[in-house]
Formats: sequence, structure tokens, C-alpha cells
Amino acid sequence: MNFVKTKVEDAKIVGKDIVFSKQIVIVPVVLLLIYVAFSCAYTVETEESAVVLRFGKLSSIETSGLHFKLPFGIDKVFRVKTERILKEEFGFRTSGTSGRTAYSNKSYNEESLILTGDLNVSDLEWIVQYQISDASKFLFNIKNPVATIRDVSEASTRKIIGNANVSGVLTTERATLADLIHKEIQRILNNYDIGVRIITVKFQDANPPAKVKAAFNDVNEAEQQKESLIQKAREQYNKQVPKARGEAKKTIQEAEGYALERVNKAEGEANRFLAVYNEYKKYPEVTRTRLYLETLEKTIPQVKEVTLLDSSCEGVTSLLPLNSFNGGANK
Repeated sequence: MNFVKTKVEDAKIVGKDIVFSKQIVIVPVVLLLIYVAFSCAYTVETEESAVVLRFGKLSSIETSGLHFKLPFGIDKVFRVKTERILKEEFGFRTSGTSGRTAYSNKSYNEESLILTGDLNVSDLEWIVQYQISDASKFLFNIKNPVATIRDVSEASTRKIIGNANVSGVLTTERATLADLIHKEIQRILNNYDIGVRIITVKFQDANPPAKVKAAFNDVNEAEQQKESLIQKAREQYNKQVPKARGEAKKTIQEAEGYALERVNKAEGEANRFLAVYNEYKKYPEVTRTRLYLETLEKTIPQVKEVTLLDSSCEGVTSLLPLNSFNGGANK
């Protein structure tokens, strides 16, 4: 009986050991399954793109949402913010994500002081905004893409500003220069095939160095006064010159009109004389008599008194007072 009891107890112990061994095996398996489940699933945010590498080779590029991958490092996921507008600041730094922007008090003269084409120095602060257009190129074509963007931006800015005058940089040509810098940065980055699109380049602030700022302001004020005087002179020019031109044109037109009138009148008289002469050649006696009568018709009304003289008379006798016949109209 003792032997049987001992065997039973040994069997119970062996059973407990087997159960315990199974528990030891099951727990790691369950943990492993949980790990695999969590490592296979990943999410991509709205403004992100996920680059998936399988055994180190590009497998796919996923957009936002829930996705699955192979575990144990077979698939590796790199998230890139392709929908966000990123920026790099030069000559200053901002802090804070909400509310009023706070500027760093640290000096960034190495970035902001730029030599212009006329050998002056400008203190320039600018921003380069860009967007990642190709996530895989951004990750793998360049070792440090952000540093590359900064280096290219600074080099392009110094190149373009170095070919400009300081007055244009600080005043009227800022927009044009920013556009040239934008194009130059994009051209270089396209050559690097970095997968970045430049959105804009903006000059935040442009000033002369502090030591010459007062002198530059005096020069700028003088330039403004010069432009003001030039504008006033142009205003007077635009008033007086068109007026003088209009008067000259009016005088010329009046002279041309008078000349045309005289010429037409002379031509009319000449044509009238030629017409009379032609008629005279056809019927000389008739034409001579008509001209005589027409002449009398014009001259007699102007005569106040008519005196008839008889060759046989020694004295002069007033015989025909025509002026009295027409009512004394010619008195």
C-alpha cells in the first residue's frame, strides 16, 4: 500500500511539473504573439508618408492610415512629414508655437551679414519655406538633407545678394532678389535630386549694419527727397509739354486752314476768270456788252449825282439828279 501511495504521489508531482513546464512555454509564446501583433501594425499620420524598406530595399511608400508590415526587422518604416510646410530661418530664430512669435536674443551675425556687389554690408534676415515632395529621395539620396538645404540656401543668398547693390537690397529690389534666390536654390536641389520643393523665400528684415545705420538713413532720406523732386519735375513736364504741343498743333492747323482757304479762293477766282474768258472767245461782243452792263449795275448805285455835259455848251448844267430818284438812299 505504501508503494502504491508513493507512486501516486510521484505521478502527481510529475503532472504538476508537466503543467508548470507547459505554462513556462505558453507565456513566452503569448508574449511573442503579442509583440508580433504590435510590431506588424503601424499608423501613419495625416501629414506624413511612410517609407517601407524590406531587407534594406525600398518596398513601398504608404499614405496616412493603419498599415501592416513584416516583423523581426524584415520591414523597416520611416515616417516623413510630406504634407507639412517646413522652414529654415537665417539670421534669427523664433521660439513658441502659439501666440506672439518670440525672437531669440542670440546674435547670428555669421548668417545675416552679407557683402553686396557695391562692397557694402547688409544685415539680412530671411526664411526659406519648403515641402518634401519625394520621401524616399529625401531620406536616402542625401545624408543630412536639412543641413544641405541650409547650406544651399545660404550659398545661393550670398551669391545673389553679392551681385546686387545695397540700396536695392534694402529698398526696392527685395522681391526680385528673393525670387532669384528661390530659383537658384531649387535649381541646385534639383541637381542633388533631394526630393524637396521650395515654396518661397522671404526677406524677414533687411538693414544696414548698426554702425552705419544712421549714415545710411541720411542717404536714404536724401534719395527720397531726390525722387520727390524728380516726380514734381515730371508732373510739371507732363502739364506744360502737352499744353504747349496742343497750342502749337492748334496754330499749325489754323495756318493750314487759312492757307487752304486762300488757295481755294485764288483757284476759284482763276477758274471764274477762265470761264469768263472762254465765253468771251465764243461771243466777244455779247460778253463785252454784258461785262459793261454788269459794271454799270455795280457802280451807278454808288454815284450820288450825275452830270451830263454837252459839247456845244459852254457851261455845265445839272440835268439828271439820280440820287433824288432812289429816295436819297445814297446820301
